[in-house]
Amino acid sequence: MFNKILIANRGEIALRVIRTCKEMGIATVAVYSTADRDSLHVRFADEAVCIGPPSGKDSYLKIPNIIAAAEITNADAIHPGYGFLSENAVFSKVCKENGIKFIGASPEMIDAMGDKSSAKQTMKDAGVPTIPGSDGLLEDLKQAKSTAKRIKYPVMLKATAGGGGKGMRVCKNEEELIDAWDKVRREAGAAFGNDGIYMEKFVEEPRHIEIQIAGDKDGKACHLSERDCSIQRRHQKLVEETPSPIMTDELREKMGQAAIKAAEAVSYEGVGTVEFLVDKNRDFYFMEMNTRIQVEHTITEEVINYDLVKEQIKLAVGEPISGRNYYPKMHSIQCRINAEDPQKGFAPSPGKITAYHSPGGHGVRIDTHAYAGYVIPPYYDSMIAKLITVAQTREEAITKMQRALDEYIIEGIKTTIPFHQKLMRDEKFRSGNFTTKFLEDFEM
Repeated sequence: MFNKILIANRGEIALRVIRTCKEMGIATVAVYSTADRDSLHVRFADEAVCIGPPSGKDSYLKIPNIIAAAEITNADAIHPGYGFLSENAVFSKVCKENGIKFIGASPEMIDAMGDKSSAKQTMKDAGVPTIPGSDGLLEDLKQAKSTAKRIKYPVMLKATAGGGGKGMRVCKNEEELIDAWDKVRREAGAAFGNDGIYMEKFVEEPRHIEIQIAGDKDGKACHLSERDCSIQRRHQKLVEETPSPIMTDELREKMGQAAIKAAEAVSYEGVGTVEFLVDKNRDFYFMEMNTRIQVEHTITEEVINYDLVKEQIKLAVGEPISGRNYYPKMHSIQCRINAEDPQKGFAPSPGKITAYHSPGGHGVRIDTHAYAGYVIPPYYDSMIAKLITVAQTREEAITKMQRALDEYIIEGIKTTIPFHQKLMRDEKFRSGNFTTKFLEDFEM
């Protein structure tokens, strides 16, 4: 087992990893920018090293600074959390070259699954259902037109290096395709330094369903059931739940086996997620694979009663997976509490928290680094907390979430709490009858 782990991240996920390390008897090192010196992950780690000024590119994305922090503290492993460098092949490689275990995917794995176009071909070869589309990257507009005719409109242009909803455009006809072609390439080039574009059939009335998987050094994988991430705004998840309201035993078995195929096809080692789109007929298609822990790993933990960060660390040491698949025994929902103003188009709302009271009670969990007096910096992702409830049924989990949201007090800044309060009382949401387009018609 590792003696000391450096957490190359910030905020709630850094604190989350620190907690598990402490329970496993592993010493921890926090890294922080000057803007985060008062964050709780800095306070609760055994050691802390400042790695740069507020900007992410000068601190949390600065690989030499993080490696130096690991070397001066004698850390023998680095946990990257999610975001930042968690799926950066160069960082994974540099860790390996410096004799530090990267608690995540290998450089080869990140490269293979990070490029969406090549990942799709890998999955197709493995027999995992994929969305009809172009064979690799599109060379020019002429090829885009012919591909669209073959798979039939509506289609979606997607950046091969994309993420977070950038570099994506739905085209309902050839005129829209012509208009979108140069725009998507420019956006992709500016955001990712790669203007490669591929095309997929646009899935109508889609649900975003992901399967949690774990794989070991021997190439064996298992799944830990599904999460429904369909409540999104501009492709950014706001609410996640497990099990999915649309899931059947038959569909869960098919998707679970497909996810295992996907993981074993690339000899995946560690904890990861295989993401699918499910259409109105319950046909599902591979979308992408995330080679890291997910923001929403919490709800899976609640319904199978297992610590996924602990599993990550054990797999990184070389221990085998349990070899069996897990199925949800209860229902869990997570609301992302962001420092944003839902009344003003979810505009960021950084600043000082003047009052803070977290909800409690049976079946309520909060992962956060926020507290009264904490100043939320404007430099990073706006999520400040994750509120999770777990109960015997979906209806009970929603009702518990309503109660917890009503108890949650954060003053001094605007948050998404009012949005979640309204959503939990929405009849369409409560019925489970929604798609990824749900929030387009949802009014605050």
